[in-house]
Amino acid sequence: MSTITAACELADGEEPITLANLAWNLKNQGRIEEARALYVRSMELKPGILQTVLGFAKMEEADRKFERALELLDEAETLLPDNPSVQLTRATVLSRMKRNEEALAILHEPEDGRIKLGPAEMSEKGRLLDQMSRYDEAFACFDLGKKRAIEMGAHTYLGDAAADMAAHLKGFFQTRRLKTLPHAETRAGMPQPVFIVGFPRSGTTLIEQTLTVHPRISAGDELPYLNDITQIMPRLLASPLTYPEALAELWMGDQRDGLNELRDYYLNRAAKSGIFKEGADFFTDKMPLNETHLGLIALLFPQSPIIHVVRHPLDILLSVYSNHLTHGYFCAAQIESIAKHYNLIADLILHYRENLPDMRYLPVRYEDVVTNQEQNVRKILDFIGVAFDERCLQFEKNTRYARTASYAQVTEKLYDRSRYRYRPYLKHLEPVIESLRPTIERLGYVIDRD
Repeated sequence: MSTITAACELADGEEPITLANLAWNLKNQGRIEEARALYVRSMELKPGILQTVLGFAKMEEADRKFERALELLDEAETLLPDNPSVQLTRATVLSRMKRNEEALAILHEPEDGRIKLGPAEMSEKGRLLDQMSRYDEAFACFDLGKKRAIEMGAHTYLGDAAADMAAHLKGFFQTRRLKTLPHAETRAGMPQPVFIVGFPRSGTTLIEQTLTVHPRISAGDELPYLNDITQIMPRLLASPLTYPEALAELWMGDQRDGLNELRDYYLNRAAKSGIFKEGADFFTDKMPLNETHLGLIALLFPQSPIIHVVRHPLDILLSVYSNHLTHGYFCAAQIESIAKHYNLIADLILHYRENLPDMRYLPVRYEDVVTNQEQNVRKILDFIGVAFDERCLQFEKNTRYARTASYAQVTEKLYDRSRYRYRPYLKHLEPVIESLRPTIERLGYVIDRD
């Protein structure tokens, strides 16, 4: 039975929203054609539902069907004029069509204060102004968007919890201890993960889109399984301790198969998700901040490649600040907390590299990929263990939907306008530059003030 047929049997004429909800889930899985058919069927059953029309429009925008998206937004506008979600989606579509002035006009906030843009609208306005080289205005929008989000109840950085997490991981994953722990075996007959790690907005989506054009590499996207394992580990290992200390149980004779069980949990979840494509030996996992679990990865998948995408910290800082992200203990709420969490994670990665010398780890600079694409793509594919494929140089032709804030950028050919994007914003970044300077220099970057 097809997905569409099954869905139609679930939904009667009074509940077409069931079809629309399923369509949205299929869109998030990259199954666009199936999602489109369900949206059409839902609107046939019961036209005039704003949620359905708007969801359909957002899907068409993600699939680069911009004219169709605008038609659907016109319909949504008749259902509920001046709806903020409809206006934001229209501005997004127009921006992707390079009609920036029209998009900016939609996000206008009159001086009399009768209309106040929300956090998402302010950030989109800032990104538009950035594309138009109106940098001071752009940063003002990013800043105001963050402040309004906090006023509306958004979480702020859980710094104590983040610091405690890092301290526990560094305390447990030490060279001396790791030499005594077993490692999981490679499970034969099943695709193996390629971990693409890096701070949010570092370029991990670009690398995943590049690799998953390859016929031997499936796209896994952001898989939550490692984090899930950290939660179920105490129960599975019958330990009174939490992660990572629960791994100490592996010293016991009757628990030495525990890592294989945890490995199988991850692989079985991946298999059931439907991400494996025929003929693929590998699949990607680019869950943001998986680098906090490099020690666990080294135990569960000692043979799996880890691709660490590195980008100028100030570019990352600016990009995170221009988006509303929840990864990293809500560090994106303020510019100071982004810098603090970035330093914490960079220090944790350095610890792993010093204590896990056998880790299959390859650092890749975002800037190097942009300036010398083929050389770096060849290097990554060789590290994974697959032959070079010319199609990987045309990642923009990858038709899968990338479920990240970068989904629009990776549908365009490789460009360099995001390299050293921080330069026009230096005066706005001054409050955190000194705190980031040691990490910037250790990574081999400089702060260019020219």
